[in-house]
Amino acid sequence: MADTYESASVEISDHVARVTLLGPGKGNAMGPAFWAEMPDVFGTLDDDPDVRAIVLTGSGKNFSYGLDLPAMGAAMPGLDAGAADRAGFHKRLQKMQGAITAVADCRTPTIASIHGWCIGGGVDLVSAVDIRYASADAKFSVRETKLAIVADVGSLARLPLILSDGHLRELVLTGKDVDAAHAARIGLVNDVYDDADASLAAAHATATEIAANPPLTVAGVKDVLDQQRTARVAESLRYVAAWNSAFLPSKDLAEAVTAMFQKRPPQFTGE
Repeated sequence: MADTYESASVEISDHVARVTLLGPGKGNAMGPAFWAEMPDVFGTLDDDPDVRAIVLTGSGKNFSYGLDLPAMGAAMPGLDAGAADRAGFHKRLQKMQGAITAVADCRTPTIASIHGWCIGGGVDLVSAVDIRYASADAKFSVRETKLAIVADVGSLARLPLILSDGHLRELVLTGKDVDAAHAARIGLVNDVYDDADASLAAAHATATEIAANPPLTVAGVKDVLDQQRTARVAESLRYVAAWNSAFLPSKDLAEAVTAMFQKRPPQFTGE
């Protein structure tokens, strides 16, 4: 069985579904289709009794470059945004958060196989799965910080449940790039494999092992584990949505985006 969306392809075989990110932005960047389709992708798979585990990966050379800024930039409020514009942004942001939460709330176990770049929204996405494998060439960055954005669709809510506090703060306060070996050392990924094919094979092997277990019990294990974190994550997401709706528009944000497209170092002023 196979199904295709604009932002992802879905293939199902032997009780395991594989969701492959397709973009359509460069590097599987997350544009409007991604945010609209993810709840349906994972909701449909979760409702399918034939699916007992889900593998998530990216097409091409990278997992995901994260938010598709050219496609989504217009959704951000400007410096002169009034209350109505900020309220509208708050509503759109909550819907985007819901796209990642749909992955986290899936009762079917999820395993990510990450290769190449996993930036910004890509980290938000993999923070929502149960198990993470990476190829040796994988690189991770909570890049929002360097773009004058407080990461707001899941990383700051879910990474505290994955990483120790010091490693988390180093990652998110610097916005620096870390390689797969470093990601494994700090617990961001479970294991590192030689290449993308080996990482994907390992993810499918784990998915097959999970799928062999009694499905109601597996769903129950996920439900009990997640019960301990659901309220905490939801509270964090509500807080950051309100914070960014109030404070995201800034001269530093405009400077970060301009500098990125002009391929020059940004000059931040704290305004």
